[in-house]
Amino acid sequence: MSVLEEFDHSSPFVLYGMKTGNCIRAAMALEEAELPYVVRHYDPRAPGEGEVEYRRLNPTGKVPTLIDLSQRDDPFVLTQSNAIVLYAGSKAPEKLLHAGDARAQARVLERFTYFVTDVIVPNHAGFFLKLQGDAVAAKVLSDRSMAAIEDAERFASASTFIAGDAFSIADIAAVTIVSAVADELPWDRLPALSRWFSQVRTRPAFVRSTSAFDG
Repeated sequence: MSVLEEFDHSSPFVLYGMKTGNCIRAAMALEEAELPYVVRHYDPRAPGEGEVEYRRLNPTGKVPTLIDLSQRDDPFVLTQSNAIVLYAGSKAPEKLLHAGDARAQARVLERFTYFVTDVIVPNHAGFFLKLQGDAVAAKVLSDRSMAAIEDAERFASASTFIAGDAFSIADIAAVTIVSAVADELPWDRLPALSRWFSQVRTRPAFVRSTSAFDG
């Protein structure tokens, strides 16, 4: 029996992960898209006996991993959090991608990409450089990431959400990374971003996704 054949298909989606920003981002996308899923806890730092089976799904051994079992004879596996967000968005395009308006959808993708490339990437790179003992380079990247978040004040000043007046995948990318560094931000200089941050964190999908990996 293959690792995918063991699933009972009681839910169309299975999300492997632990309580990290990347995993919460994936869970939030599923929640906002109203895609039923079950969580399977997996900690790459202490994989245990399930490591071999997990790496058959995700050879990197990282989390999250999403399995789409909606087509029983053709399960589909995704192993990158932002790909999972985009996939969930494609399942609920009217809700998360502003489908039907090409310019509005392009704006969503622009702002989503902004947070992925200008905020999340340098933040993660700085984190790993810090672990390697390169504090100077780590600070350069961390400062760059924080400056990009502060610059997002202009997005929140122009509209209710990051990419317009409707919630989108851009907000999912943004809120998870901003949550990770919230204590370090100069909120007194970011009134619009502060308003947006408080609003998004009260959404039921955010609340549920942040507790999805508890226990």
